[in-house]
Amino acid sequence: MIDLRDTTKRYGDGPPALAGVTLSVAAGECVAILGHSGSGKSTLLNLIAGLDKPSGGTVTVDGTRVDQLGEAGSAKYRRASIGMIFQFFNLLDDLTVLDNVMVPAQLAGMGKGEAKRRAVELLGSLGIDRHVKAYPQRLSGGERQRVAVARALMNKPALLLADEPTGALDSGSAEDVRELLLDLNSEGQTILLVTHDVQLAASTARRTIELVDGAVERDVVNTVNVGAGAPLNGPAGAVR
Repeated sequence: MIDLRDTTKRYGDGPPALAGVTLSVAAGECVAILGHSGSGKSTLLNLIAGLDKPSGGTVTVDGTRVDQLGEAGSAKYRRASIGMIFQFFNLLDDLTVLDNVMVPAQLAGMGKGEAKRRAVELLGSLGIDRHVKAYPQRLSGGERQRVAVARALMNKPALLLADEPTGALDSGSAEDVRELLLDLNSEGQTILLVTHDVQLAASTARRTIELVDGAVERDVVNTVNVGAGAPLNGPAGAVR
């Protein structure tokens, strides 16, 4: 699904933000990218999302050479192949929950009726369909993140990028989002989780890749521990 080969990114004359990174993520994997501030996590995410170009090496996602795309091609690639979840939700406060979720589909040219059906289905699967007419500022942090997840899944992306998805949440909401990510992955969704939280990485992802000064320091397989026999209680099943 993701294949980076000797990928480097430099800004100016300083040390590289990414220094010859080679890594791969298979379809259906949940992989955590771990590292402190300045380690290269955001740069890596931006290259995979087609928001930036590498200075050297290649970036291939779902068979597409992302590093070779122009501006229009990059935008089309993100609409078709990438779903993104952010730390601070990035919802539009002047749109209802339903309208927020529908935005990616409408940008991709989906008809309004089909987009509405898809959005309601997703919101129902995530247990927040009762909030379709509400505005984001009326919801809790955990509820807003569920809306953001529904929006990210709207176009059935091949890859879900989660950038510090629990960073702005209280512990209870963070646990809900962690279980949601596990549930989505169990349904086959490929997820790249970017975080500085060691516990979140170890308990959510099957692999952890640690970046230090723009280079891969380690790449290890995790043993996911969700508690002693505790089921992953997503509100229904994840919808793809």
